Amino acid sequence: MKIKYVVRSILFVTGLMISLSLASWVVFPKNNSVEFGMSDVNANGILGEDDDTIDVLVLGDSLSYSSISPMMMWKEEGFTAYVCGTSAQQLYESMNFLKQAFVNQKPKIVILETNAIYRSFSPIKTIENSFHRLFPVFQYHDRWKSILPVDFGGSVEYTWRDDLKGFKYSNKIDGINAQDYMRKSDQAAEIPELNRQYVKEMAKLCEENDAQMILISTPSSVNWNYKRHNGIRLLAEEYGLNYYDLNLLSEDISIDWSRDTRDKGDHLNYFGARKVSAYLGRFLKNEYALPDHRQDKNYQSWNEAYIRYQQITEQS
Repeated sequence: MKIKYVVRSILFVTGLMISLSLASWVVFPKNNSVEFGMSDVNANGILGEDDDTIDVLVLGDSLSYSSISPMMMWKEEGFTAYVCGTSAQQLYESMNFLKQAFVNQKPKIVILETNAIYRSFSPIKTIENSFHRLFPVFQYHDRWKSILPVDFGGSVEYTWRDDLKGFKYSNKIDGINAQDYMRKSDQAAEIPELNRQYVKEMAKLCEENDAQMILISTPSSVNWNYKRHNGIRLLAEEYGLNYYDLNLLSEDISIDWSRDTRDKGDHLNYFGARKVSAYLGRFLKNEYALPDHRQDKNYQSWNEAYIRYQQITEQS
């Protein structure tokens, strides 16, 4: 009797797994465009890039895609970067993008914008994340409403590219007086233990893939302060990571909080991102000896994308 029960249970679980796998295959986007239902389409635009063409991968929450413009760094320095940043990105999501990028890309540098390191999440979320990765039907269940014929038998082929390479453009100006937000402190803001482990695992994964992971804090008077700076500095020292806090480089970057933010110091606008990207591009090129691809015919699509980028930003 017990054997019959065990066999039935095994058959039931096996059937359930097969059903979930088949349903996942059907609803999983077969292309990385909005039309095919891809989530986080700008960040997933990296899937449409040619293999082994991204030099710098950027991960993080909305501060990453508001502050760093890969196209500006391309124009000025000639290396390629892509921002896989998403709104309120949790570190398990950062890990997802990192693993996904390493499938077809070999970035020399992986930047983790540090605000995400202070965004708490529960162990339950990591279990849900693993389940969603194993069975995408739970993430894309709403796609039943817009299933295409290709979803039932077509192969996955990512062709869509984002001309802004993950950067999100905004020329809105909503300033603030934020001169003293980085007042010095000896205290360090505590980083949740689960977040610390994810940073450690991400750094290990980068090392295994011959990439150097660095931590960067982009300017944000709302999200950043010296206590958080100290917390990240101690974390970087413990894990042997390079850490650069751009909030402390007011003379080099010259952020004007009266006009370089779109929402009173929470995020930078295009004018602030232009300053950060100009500084960061020069720094990365010099510090990490990144290549210049601007005259390489294999990267002509980036020159073409820059022309369209100009058309988008020239209204500013």
